[in-house]
Amino acid sequence: MMRQIKLIWDFRGSAAAKTAEHHEIHLKEFIISEKISLNITGFELINDMHAIAFMVVTDENMITVRDVLKPHRAEVY
Repeated sequence: MMRQIKLIWDFRGSAAAKTAEHHEIHLKEFIISEKISLNITGFELINDMHAIAFMVVTDENMITVRDVLKPHRAEVY
């Protein structure tokens, strides 16, 4: 099985939750436009002033997606 990588975008401030939620919409649009086979996205509220949006990709897609979308960080999913 191909290793999966979770690409993460951090948002901070009072509008972090709404911004992360909106960013997920764009991640889903990117998956459709680029025909990426893995379709795992989401957003999470860390606390009142920090939220994340994320997208899970395979090893083979990670570098391409990373270079285009520029996530803040990543971790093994």
